[in-house]
Amino acid sequence: MTRQILFQYFLSLIGFVTALVLFVILAWRISRLFVWQPEDPLYLILHFIKEYILFFLLIACFIGWALITYYFISKPMRYLDEIVAASKQLSAPTAEPILLPAAMKNVQDELNLFREQALRNAALAREAEQRKNDLIVYLAHDLKTPLTSVIGYLNLLQDEPQISPELRARYTGIALDKAERLEDLINEFFDITRFNLTTLTLEPERINFSRMLEQITSEFDPILAEKELRWEKHIVPGIELLCDPDKLERVIDNLIRNAVNYSYRQTAISLSMKQIGDSIDLRIENHGKTIPPEKLERIFEQFFRLDSSRASSTGGAGLGLAISKEIIELHGGSIQAESENETILFSVRLPINDKKIV
Repeated sequence: MTRQILFQYFLSLIGFVTALVLFVILAWRISRLFVWQPEDPLYLILHFIKEYILFFLLIACFIGWALITYYFISKPMRYLDEIVAASKQLSAPTAEPILLPAAMKNVQDELNLFREQALRNAALAREAEQRKNDLIVYLAHDLKTPLTSVIGYLNLLQDEPQISPELRARYTGIALDKAERLEDLINEFFDITRFNLTTLTLEPERINFSRMLEQITSEFDPILAEKELRWEKHIVPGIELLCDPDKLERVIDNLIRNAVNYSYRQTAISLSMKQIGDSIDLRIENHGKTIPPEKLERIFEQFFRLDSSRASSTGGAGLGLAISKEIIELHGGSIQAESENETILFSVRLPINDKKIV
């Protein structure tokens, strides 16, 4: 825009000087068409101008230059005022588009893009906040159920000291299950708080990623046995990775728990890891209900749960996959989800040596 204004400025100066010269030549030619009398007042004026033509030309040039310069200096100031007014509109964006002079169409388009992005971000933030608030209400309600059960069974054990060992063991087991559910719900509250109040930072070190995967998957063996599931592992041994092992372990834990929670019984969970060039390809696939495309697009959003039922044991706080995505991207990697034909696949790509996290 600066170049455009400067070009218009110099073009206007050249045009003014050219017009002034043409006017003088034209006036000179026209004046010669008449017969002037020495005592004619107009003749005296024209004769005086002719004697001091250079002076009058300089005066005309100066006045023209001053007017043109003032116009082109004030023009960007007017544009600046327009931009300041538009920036105020950006601070509280509305559906009404920003309008600027035609010469500032490029700036207008950019500001409208920012405005639309701000509106989308605000809508997403409101939606996430509403989901979080709804989830907290649901969790607070759910806390009462296991807590009431724990208190009830403990009161039974206290009020009936002569209860049979079998019944005591049954009541104790139920109370323990409810207490563990209560612990899960409280942990979900902590997850929500930590996600809102902290920023994830990495503490990288070089690890044997193959061994790490073997250790994590072996810890899930009892859970898979309880759910009548089995492993299909294809882990290339000896692959090293520069990463934050604690946070990456959380990602893998989240993905495996997700696969366990949403798998059909008596099926296999497939976990494969191999090196492709300078990256590691990790895939976790399970057999379960196909995720609809509209839910698959939102699966990495904060507080989004596949199972919206608050009573579901698989319905967590909806933060596991959102946190996993953030951790993967901090490592310079990417994560994707696919689902079709009753399979769910999570694909993770990680650079072996990401200089950004060092």
